[in-house]
Amino acid sequence: MKKLTPYRFLFAGGGTGGHLYPAIAVAQKIREIKPEAEIIFLGTKNKIEARVVPANDFNFKPIWISGFSRKLNFRNLMFPVKVIVSAIQSLAISFSFKPRVAIGTGAYVSGPAVWGASILGAKVILLEQNSYPGVTNRLLEKRAEEIHITFEDSKKYFRNGNKLKVTGNPVRINLKLKNKEEALNGFGLIPGKPVLLVLGGSLGAGTLNSVVAEFAGKLNGKGIQIIWQTGPAYYERYKDKSGAMTRVFPFIEDMSAAFSACDLMLARSGATTIAEAANLGIASVFVPSPNVAANHQYMNAKSLFDENAAELIDDKNLRNEMEERISSLMNNEARLKELREKIQKFANKEAAEVIALRAISLAELV
Repeated sequence: MKKLTPYRFLFAGGGTGGHLYPAIAVAQKIREIKPEAEIIFLGTKNKIEARVVPANDFNFKPIWISGFSRKLNFRNLMFPVKVIVSAIQSLAISFSFKPRVAIGTGAYVSGPAVWGASILGAKVILLEQNSYPGVTNRLLEKRAEEIHITFEDSKKYFRNGNKLKVTGNPVRINLKLKNKEEALNGFGLIPGKPVLLVLGGSLGAGTLNSVVAEFAGKLNGKGIQIIWQTGPAYYERYKDKSGAMTRVFPFIEDMSAAFSACDLMLARSGATTIAEAANLGIASVFVPSPNVAANHQYMNAKSLFDENAAELIDDKNLRNEMEERISSLMNNEARLKELREKIQKFANKEAAEVIALRAISLAELV
């Protein structure tokens, strides 16, 4: 019988890139340190993880789970059934895979996946990217050996401070700046003209998309080119805005190229977006989503704005302010340079390695 490696890790977290990419980052670092490691991801078959995990050469297993909607609908009636089924599926997968460590990065899929692994003896590490922790991580706190947080503010929402470590938000090791001219050529854009990168997160953002659609032509008229990720749900509505100076995509697979091509980013202020911008030194204008728990995206962006490391526009003011703010910044190279330099102070480039080493240590103890 083949002897199992002690380095077996189960990851769970998805639904959005903000929950998935930190998990990918840690898994990549584990594989870099311990090439013999066996790694599996649990997630849902119709979300971003089903595509991105296999694309990064990791094993993926789907479970049947979804979030609980704040609105009264039929899907909520199925929620208890999905919890039970996904818990059974998670137990079966963990029984077969025998993970030594389970790493949860938040979102509803982490609940049954991490619970199932812990029931069968796996040590648990939780990652919390946002200042206000999600429900799943707070429910899993008792089962965790360690909880790695990004913001000091998160501490007050957990009960056991001894488990908390302010480590930062892990960033994928393959996310690196490339040659700018090559990146521009890859998008079919013109070197020498400024580029605005628009990101609403992996799912897209309604306000950002509608305002960019309204003003894209005017920005193009001022010589500003646009790389625009609408999110899959919005792409059909805005794909006809694509042209010589505006490139529209439902989702951008090669974010290294997108970051390399841009002079300025207009984006929601999810913790993962901020971590990536900080690590790469991307000048940014953040538009916090008003539809998140405890207004944590605003708090994320405000911490940078207060240090003069990013620009901030309230969602409700975007239509009135976006064109002028973007145009002004694109014509102010000194300010763009300042933003690039100061946002890097918020980078924690060792976060993925720190968490990976802790996961490896726990695997050796089981």
